[in-house]
Amino acid sequence: MSNAKKILGLAALATALSALPALADTPKLDAGDTSWMMTSSALVLFMTMPGLALFYGGLVRMKNMLSVLMQCTMITALVMVVWILYGYSMAFGGGPSPYFGGFSKIFMEGITPTSLSGTIPEYVFAVFQMTFAVITPALIIGSFVERVKFSALMLFILLWVTFVYFPIAHMVWDSTGMFFKMGAMDFAGGTVVHINAGIAAFIGALLIGKRIGFGKENMAPHSMTMTMIGASILWVGWFGFNAGSALAANGTAALAMINTFVATAAAILSWSIVEGMARGKASLLGACSGMVAGLVAITPACGFVGPLGAIVLGLIVSPICFFFVTTVKSKFGYDDSLDVFGVHCIGGITGALLTGILASTAFGGVGYAEGQTMAGQEIVQIKAVLTTIIWCGVGSFIFYKIADMVFGLRVDADAEREGLDLASHGEAAYHS
Repeated sequence: MSNAKKILGLAALATALSALPALADTPKLDAGDTSWMMTSSALVLFMTMPGLALFYGGLVRMKNMLSVLMQCTMITALVMVVWILYGYSMAFGGGPSPYFGGFSKIFMEGITPTSLSGTIPEYVFAVFQMTFAVITPALIIGSFVERVKFSALMLFILLWVTFVYFPIAHMVWDSTGMFFKMGAMDFAGGTVVHINAGIAAFIGALLIGKRIGFGKENMAPHSMTMTMIGASILWVGWFGFNAGSALAANGTAALAMINTFVATAAAILSWSIVEGMARGKASLLGACSGMVAGLVAITPACGFVGPLGAIVLGLIVSPICFFFVTTVKSKFGYDDSLDVFGVHCIGGITGALLTGILASTAFGGVGYAEGQTMAGQEIVQIKAVLTTIIWCGVGSFIFYKIADMVFGLRVDADAEREGLDLASHGEAAYHS
C-alpha cells in the first residue's frame, strides 16, 4: 500500500472515530422505555376511569353517584380531544416563552410515528402527559359535587385546562418553562396537578356555595366499599403517575416506585393514629384519606427523596391534612364536599415544600443541582408554590364567573333535592 493510500485510510478512520460521540448522543428508540411508558399511560388513565370516579362516587349520597361518574367520563373525553387539538402544543410545543409552549405542534403538527421524545416515541410522551391533563380537572369536581350544573362545569373545565393547566404544565415540565429554568423540584406534579386542582376546587366551593342542608342533614358517604375500591385503584395507578414520570425504565423510576409504596403506607398509619386519638376510633374513610394524602405529598418528591425521607413525608402530611379537613373547614364553614382543598392542595404544598428539604443527601435524597443549597432550593420551591396558587386562583375565579354568566353554576333547589342523577342525566346509578 502506498503512503498516500495509508494517509487517506488513516484520515477516513479518524473522521469515522470523531463521529462516534455524535452518533452516541443521537436519541434512539428504547423498547423497554417505550413499553414502560405505554403501561404507565394506561395506569394513569386507570386512575381517573374508574379509580377517581369510584372514589368520589362512593363519597356522595346515592342520588348523586351517577352524576359523579358522568362528570369524570365527560371531563376525560373533553380534555383528550382538546389536548390533541392544541393542549399538547401549548404545554410542550417548545416555544421560547416561559409561560406558553406556542402553537408549533397544534393538531399534532410535525409529529410522526418515528418522532422521538428522548428514547420513546413522541406520541407515547404526548399520551402520557394527556392522562395527567385528564385527571387534574377531574379532581376539582370533588369540592362541589351534588350541586353543580353539568353544562357550566364543562365550560369551566374547557377554559380552565386551556388557560391554567396547560401554561402551568409548560412552566414546570418544559425545558423553556419558568419553573423548569428556576430549578423547581416537581417530579410528577405537586404544583401542576395537586395544588392547581386544589386551589380551583376551593374557589369553586366558595363561589357555588354550600349544599342544601349542609351541617344539618346526614351527608355521609353512601358506599365506603366503592370509595375503598376507588382509592385502591388510585394507589395502583399512581405507580404510572410517579414512576412513569422518570420517562424511562431506570433507577429513577425504581426510586419513585418504592417511595410511592412507603410514603403512602406511612400516611395511612399516621392519619389513622391521629384520627384514633382525636375521635376514639380509626375509620376506613380516614385510612383512605390518608392514602390519598400520602400519594399527593410524595408526587413532587418521589424522584428526589430516599425511602426514609418518603416515610417521614408520609408521617408528616396526614396530621396536617387532617387538621385542615376537620378543624379549619369547621372553623370557616366552607363546604369543600370531598376535601379536595384539604387533601390535594394542602398535601401538595406540604410535599412541594418538604421536597426542598428531604432531597438533601443528608436525608438520603439525591441532592441538589450543582451550586444549589437547601435554603436556595427551598426559596425556589416557595416561589413555584406561590406562583401556582396566584395563577390558578385568579384564573379559576374568572372562569367560574364566565361559566356562571353563560349557564349558571348551580342547579336549582328542586334539582338538588331530587339528586343530580335524575335531574341532570335522567337516569340513576341504582335501581331497587
